Amino acid sequence: MPSTARRPLLGVAVLTLLAAGIAGAAPALAHDAGPGGGGGHGRDKPGHETFAVIGDVPYGADQVARFPAWIDQINADPQVGLVFHVGDIKNGSTRCDDAYYRMIRTQFDRFTDPLVYTPGDNEWTDCHRANNGAYNPLERLAFDRSVFFDRPGTTLGAPARVSVPNAAYPENVALRRAGVSFATLHVVGSNNDLQPWTGIGQTVATPEQVAEQEARMKASIASLRRTFADASKRHDRAVMVLQQADMFDPTYTPTPSDISAFRPLVQALAEETNRFRGDVYLVNGDSHTYNSDRPLAPGSVWLERYGVERPAAGLERITVDGSDNNKDWLKVTVNRPGAAQTLSWTRVPYAG
Repeated sequence: MPSTARRPLLGVAVLTLLAAGIAGAAPALAHDAGPGGGGGHGRDKPGHETFAVIGDVPYGADQVARFPAWIDQINADPQVGLVFHVGDIKNGSTRCDDAYYRMIRTQFDRFTDPLVYTPGDNEWTDCHRANNGAYNPLERLAFDRSVFFDRPGTTLGAPARVSVPNAAYPENVALRRAGVSFATLHVVGSNNDLQPWTGIGQTVATPEQVAEQEARMKASIASLRRTFADASKRHDRAVMVLQQADMFDPTYTPTPSDISAFRPLVQALAEETNRFRGDVYLVNGDSHTYNSDRPLAPGSVWLERYGVERPAAGLERITVDGSDNNKDWLKVTVNRPGAAQTLSWTRVPYAG
C-alpha cells in the first residue's frame, strides 16, 4: 500500500515530463501527488486534482469506431491527470476473441495520462454465451490478465506505479492523490460470476467457479479494508472505491441469485464507511445509466437485502453512463480543503 511519506511536487512534476514525452521510469501514483496545476471545477472551491472515469465502453462496432476519438478528447483536457475504466470493454453479445482484447489494449495505451482499468463481466464472466464464442470464463479471465496486467503495479496509458496489495490479483490496485485514497476492486456482474455458465452446458456453478469467486471476493475485501486502514492512519479526506458491478442497481428487483455474492463486500463497505471520518464514494458501471445516491442510508431496502445492521449514510454511490448511454464521461475534481464535499463531478459529452 502507499507509503505515508508525502511528496508534494513529485506527482505533478513527473506527469508533466510524461506529457512532454521525456519521462524515464514510471512515476509513483501510490504516494500523495499533492496540489496540481490543473484547476478544475468544484461546487464550492476550485479543484486541484482532476481525473476521468469511464466504463462499459466501447459497446458494439459504432462505439469501437468512435473510441479513439473519445480517448483523444480525454487526452486533450489539460485538467485531467488520471483515468479510470470501471470495466466492460465490450458488450454482452459479441465475441470474446483474442484479437479484440489486444485491440482494446492498443487503444488503452494511447491514453497520455495513467489509466487504471478493472475488469468487467463482459470480458470474461459472460463469455460462456454462444454469441460470445462459448469460452470457458476462467480461461478468458486468465487471458484478460495476460493482456492488461502484464506489468503488475504499473498503469496502462502513461506508465505510473500503483500499489498491488495481493500479487495474485494484479487488477486490484491502490493509489493516493491529493489526500484521497483510491482502490479498484475486481467485482463483476452476473453475481460476481456465481451464475451458471449455461452457454457451455452448466446448470449450476461449478466447484472451480465457486472457488475462484470466493477467493477473489476475499482478496477484494482485504484490499478494501487495507485501503480504509491506511487512509485513516494518514487522516485522508476521502476514500473512493471503483468496480464494475452495480450492487445497488435501481432498475430491477433482484433475487438472491442476482446479488448473494456481494453480501460480504457490502457489509464490509458499510462497516468501513461508518468507521472512517472522511467522505466515502463508490463508483461503478454495469447498469449503464448515470445515477448518484446513498444506497445504505436509513430506510433503504438494500439494508435488509444485504443484512446490513447499521446504516451507512456516508456512502455515496455514482454510476457512470455506459452501453447505449455512452454519450459522456465523468470528470471528477478533488476540491480544495474547506469545500463542503471532497469530490465534485460533471458529465462531459463526448465530441460527435
